[in-house]
Amino acid sequence: MAAAALLRRRVLSSPHAVSSCRNAVHVHCPFSISDPHSVVNSTNSRFWRSYHNSGKFDLTDMTHPHMWYPKAREKKRNVYLHVGPTNSGKTYNALKRLEASSSGVYCGPLRLLAREVAQRLNKINVPCNLITGQERDEIEGAKHTSVTVEMADVTTEYQCAVIDEIQMVGCKSRGFSFTRALLGLCSDELHVCGDPAAVPLIQRILEATGDLVTVQYYERLSPLVPLKSPLGSFSNIKAGDCFVTFSRRGIYSLKKRIEMEGKHLCSVVYGSLPPETRTKQATMFNDDTSDLNVLVASDAIGMGLNLNISRIIFSTMMKFDGFNFRELTISEIKQIAGRAGRYGSKFPVGEVTCLDAEDLPLLHSSLKSPSPIIERAGLFPTFDLLALYSRLHGTDFFHPILERFLEKAKLSPDYFIAECEDMLKVAAIVDDLPLGLYDKYLFCISPVDTRDDISVQGLVQVPKTHNQLKELESVHKVLELYVWLSFRVEDSFPDREVAASQKSICSMLIEEYLERSGWQPQGRRKFLGGPQKLLRKYDASQMHKYFQEVDARPK
Repeated sequence: MAAAALLRRRVLSSPHAVSSCRNAVHVHCPFSISDPHSVVNSTNSRFWRSYHNSGKFDLTDMTHPHMWYPKAREKKRNVYLHVGPTNSGKTYNALKRLEASSSGVYCGPLRLLAREVAQRLNKINVPCNLITGQERDEIEGAKHTSVTVEMADVTTEYQCAVIDEIQMVGCKSRGFSFTRALLGLCSDELHVCGDPAAVPLIQRILEATGDLVTVQYYERLSPLVPLKSPLGSFSNIKAGDCFVTFSRRGIYSLKKRIEMEGKHLCSVVYGSLPPETRTKQATMFNDDTSDLNVLVASDAIGMGLNLNISRIIFSTMMKFDGFNFRELTISEIKQIAGRAGRYGSKFPVGEVTCLDAEDLPLLHSSLKSPSPIIERAGLFPTFDLLALYSRLHGTDFFHPILERFLEKAKLSPDYFIAECEDMLKVAAIVDDLPLGLYDKYLFCISPVDTRDDISVQGLVQVPKTHNQLKELESVHKVLELYVWLSFRVEDSFPDREVAASQKSICSMLIEEYLERSGWQPQGRRKFLGGPQKLLRKYDASQMHKYFQEVDARPK
């Protein structure tokens, strides 16, 4: 209730409110605010205008995107492709180069990974900033920065840069951010980590840049054994097991079923959980002293999270991808299965199997097969291109400009245009508001999930059902959006501290649900009620300020 009220007061009453409405877009920010492509009077804009004014330049010609980054083209970069299966040490070796550099940046696909790298560097006395769409932790004197790939700064020169999970250049929604980092990072050394399936495409793309490319292949450091038999009875579950399924309801159903057996308690990890909660759940699973020794997760674990998993158990080999139910791809199966038996953990040998025997053939065949070669990389026009295109057509209406540009865009065979259907929906809405072109562009790329119905039910009440949990996760997304916008349009979204505080409280309530939803063995664990736990962490008067249901009187 309070979170929704905050958003109503500060977001929905603002002229910038459109991105918090239903059917807004879930597209990640493709640049930091300091990016030269985000301001029309930049050096690169003069570069575009000089070509356009000379009559030699077609604004919709996107066949040479490497030319969008003249600063990077001034360097002859040494690019090292570290490629191999999961758990092969490729990212480890790239990070060792980053640690030894005088300045550098790590670009990862997840906030959790960006935070993990920042913590790693700071721990060994290499000061490192952390910058993601929703958080900024800047260390005085730091020459290194760890970011989510969308926040990569292509205006700063580095000695060393690392891009993790480069195979995501082929992602329909986020691929263009990886392409931008690959082409635009201005560094003497560029270390690119990922699946060997991306190598031919990366080599072709970088032929035009003049960079020197070296490919280093890695082998898995610890064995991964596909089992010949399915799990069978749930009584065969053991500590260190990780069940993988692909829906929230499936995750909690499995968690309940496992815990009803009376032998194990479960942590859960899936994409809709707040990042703080995911981190705590993963930490509890990794902790030898914790009762939570089984993990139930979605494919969120496939993106490089460091988890001490002994055995991966696929509960299903089907997932809903937003459009259809389909079989898991070879790449998805290998990425998830490879999380078992992490090198250096207490499980030196990883195992993988399925819950049902009928799924074993697909599992075994996928693990034996190479991942399909990635043919094309994602691409999306820079703000400069769209701004100049709008001037050419004499309009600030963003929807017709974006739609017309995308219709006429010319690409080389190595690229595809990122999915834009939801972005066009938002563009049509913002055109009715008194905003400048850049503000419209900004809201079109703001991280709002178009498929998520935002609920406004009470925030201080610990959720008791799956639907209430989903609603609380939705409120958390709205608060994250507010924080994201507060870094970019501070005058219209001034209550960043309040939103961040409520976001933390929201995370704690979700954690309370995770505690309450599990089986409670006598004497092993005691549930601590939500209000008491929250009041221990937050001053009662502060809580009452935002949540009137909380009694602020002295106890």
